[in-house]
Amino acid sequence: MADETFAIIVEGKNDRSRLQAVLPPEIPIIPTFGIPNQDRLERIRKAVKHHTVVIFTDADAAGRRIRRILREAFPDALNVYTKPGYNGVEHTPVDYIMERFKRLGILEWD
Repeated sequence: MADETFAIIVEGKNDRSRLQAVLPPEIPIIPTFGIPNQDRLERIRKAVKHHTVVIFTDADAAGRRIRRILREAFPDALNVYTKPGYNGVEHTPVDYIMERFKRLGILEWD
């Protein structure tokens, strides 16, 4: 996956901020800002362009609903999951996020 480029879709701006602390700046992190409607999905499609899409939403009911919508819009997307006990992507420990992204080839192993 070394030549692959990724775009990460998250729920909100706090999730984006959390991932910006972990990911290189050239990887787009696109928030849905809640449950995306058709207009928002179209804007997300334009933003991800040719990138491989990675969906990273919360483990709660809203996150699962958003993930279902995104999986329909991006059926080839990769999925990253956080543990329910972390209370959302924005509260997920950086080490856990880094390990998940390393497994997908988004980040390099040390």
